[in-house]
Amino acid sequence: MQFMTINTIADYLLAYVYYYPLFMSYLWMCGGIYYRFHWENAGGRHYDNPPELDSYPFVSMLIPCHNESENIEETIVYASQQAYPNYEIIAINDGSDDDTGAILDRLQIRYPQLRVVHLKNNRGKAMALKMGAMVSKSEFLVCIDSDAVLDPSAMQWMMDHFIRSPRVGAVTGNPRIRNRSTLLGKIQVGEFSSIIGLIKRAQRIYGRIFTVSGVVTAFRKSALQRVDYWSTDIQTEDIDISWRLQLDHWDIRYEPNALCWILMPETYSGLWAQRLRWAKGGVETALRYTTTLFAWRKRRMWMVLVEYFLSVVWSYIAAVILLLWLLGKFLVFPEEYAVPSIVPGWNGVVLATTCLLQFIVSLLIDSRYEKGLWKHFYWMVWYPLAYWLINTLTIVSAVPMVLFRGANKSGKWDSPDRGLKNET
Repeated sequence: MQFMTINTIADYLLAYVYYYPLFMSYLWMCGGIYYRFHWENAGGRHYDNPPELDSYPFVSMLIPCHNESENIEETIVYASQQAYPNYEIIAINDGSDDDTGAILDRLQIRYPQLRVVHLKNNRGKAMALKMGAMVSKSEFLVCIDSDAVLDPSAMQWMMDHFIRSPRVGAVTGNPRIRNRSTLLGKIQVGEFSSIIGLIKRAQRIYGRIFTVSGVVTAFRKSALQRVDYWSTDIQTEDIDISWRLQLDHWDIRYEPNALCWILMPETYSGLWAQRLRWAKGGVETALRYTTTLFAWRKRRMWMVLVEYFLSVVWSYIAAVILLLWLLGKFLVFPEEYAVPSIVPGWNGVVLATTCLLQFIVSLLIDSRYEKGLWKHFYWMVWYPLAYWLINTLTIVSAVPMVLFRGANKSGKWDSPDRGLKNET
């Protein structure tokens, strides 16, 4: 029996690092294009012309907040301007130690549809959402972050899915980046279009999505009750609730017309903290529910699990290759283990061209929601350097952190880096 040599194994690993993102890029583009013409543009739909609904059931908008004195008033002002005719706003002040509570109490007088819930101790976003759901008067909950600016027609777009299908358990909206004053901010504009938005469109084609967007998602309360609401012992409650709803056979929809303008980190430290939390939440969720997916009835989640597992494997292989290259540069290293170069050759040119093609496709799809997107195309050439490296290293760091430290038991949260406001 002939065994593979080290060089042969290295060739296979290098091929996987190259072909996996290439394959996934074309899968996402094909799925996004199909979604665009099959669902997204059905009946001439456009975000500034929301559908007329057969009924307008009462909706509760939940806004959990902790130390958000700088942003919460703006969020409440825009939340109160929804075109949807029948809703309330519930702001949950989760143990803030700034003047968030005082601002909410003042706003409650100005906006009669606003109710404020004060929690004495910081218990985390998941618990704040659960408390808001408990006091809400509606079967339908629209949950947004406390720095979000919700488009006036967003609620109507999301409610359209619930009214048309009783199997819809959640509808996730379309986050758009507000702050673009730095290179990181500009790159994230393209990332949310070419990566996040395109992935959600493609995943909807094969029936299940990895996660809703925690910044803007609507839920059916009876679906949440069946799965015992949000988990308080996990880093990312949005990934966890997405898996549990779909494992309970609820459908999750993506509604790109439900726009929500958000603030994102514009420093590397803030970006690292955010992506590490996302990575840890993904690992926690996958470890928690993988064993339950083996049943044939759960087969529609298999594609999501396989895609996630392959991305984790890719991150580790890419990190090992980078490490071997660095060791070969600075240490005396056996030749059979050394990686001579990570400078792209012809295959790198193909991958880079595909990456740019993906950006073009996604911007063509998303340009209907936002004018001037194309001016950010230039900045997207820096995406692999700025984000692939960070995302790879956060996943590599997250797996051992979750395996050896366990889940986030405290549930507490801190206000993240929100960058600098530079609204479009």
